[in-house]
Amino acid sequence: MNFNKIAKTALVLVYFVIIAGALVRMTGSGMGCPDWPKCFGYYIPPTDVKELTWSENHEFKKGQVIIKDEGLWVAKETFTTGSEFDASHWEKYTKHDYAVFNPTHTWVEYINRLFGALAGMACFAMAIASFKQWKKDKKITLFSWLVVFMMGFQAWLGATVVYSVLNPVKITIHMVMALVIVAVILYIIRLAKPVTSDKIFNPMFRNILWISLLFTLIQVVLGTQVRQFVDEQVKSGIGNETLWLRQPELSFYFHRTFSFIVLFANFFLYLRNKRLNLGFNKINWVMLLLFAEVLSGVAMYYMHFPFGSQTIHLVLASLLFGVQFYMILEAKQVNKNTL
Repeated sequence: MNFNKIAKTALVLVYFVIIAGALVRMTGSGMGCPDWPKCFGYYIPPTDVKELTWSENHEFKKGQVIIKDEGLWVAKETFTTGSEFDASHWEKYTKHDYAVFNPTHTWVEYINRLFGALAGMACFAMAIASFKQWKKDKKITLFSWLVVFMMGFQAWLGATVVYSVLNPVKITIHMVMALVIVAVILYIIRLAKPVTSDKIFNPMFRNILWISLLFTLIQVVLGTQVRQFVDEQVKSGIGNETLWLRQPELSFYFHRTFSFIVLFANFFLYLRNKRLNLGFNKINWVMLLLFAEVLSGVAMYYMHFPFGSQTIHLVLASLLFGVQFYMILEAKQVNKNTL
């Protein structure tokens, strides 16, 4: 397999992690595994609460977790229980006080972590393969190894999200970091297989491209704040989807209004590309993604969060970011060719 195929595989797997993360948010499974990197102390998580309940004559491995007295307890060593609970074999889990087992949430979060591990391995394989690109372009190797370190940092961020019991600021940073990783891998792919461009350089088009990308990032951040508000509604016991946005916070109105700004900026690019025949055909993808993004947002508000709409909304935003960034790389290549 050549380097470009490995890099594209890494990109696809990173997007699968984003999809899995969106499913975690949609199903409220963020605390499905309350520890990290294991899940209740297991490499393969439990399916029944009995596995997390203390019982007589049961062997517990070192590091395995039980739920007792509304708290998590971790086995200090491998041992077999007696007729009564002996606290000397256990230590209290102190990273947080969340102690709930939901098998569906656990396995949704576990699958998310599996995709993260697969993406990490693909990025590491890309970094190893990049050594052959050293003579061709040293930046390919340097940025490939940067991705490996970024994936490690992203894994650490995932752990801090769990330890903070889904702190909204950390969730937002976690999401933005995933988009940064996507951008760097796209840059590596572009470096590894430079394309002779037939596009026309236009400084205003390039500058608005950068602005539209910034607008997309802002919209993603605003969207995570709206999502946090919905999560709080659910946690407060409001199970009726029709009531989640009955009295939304200002962040919702900012998010909805800002979508028109995002749409206007990209529509301007679409018209300018068409009028001047600049050759940036991916702007058509951008408009299609924006149209689908608006539809999913309308569906969530007016149809009260139909199943899968939240996941689709987030995934579309991440795809939109990727296409916009790749267009910036195309514009940069045109600029070089012009100079």
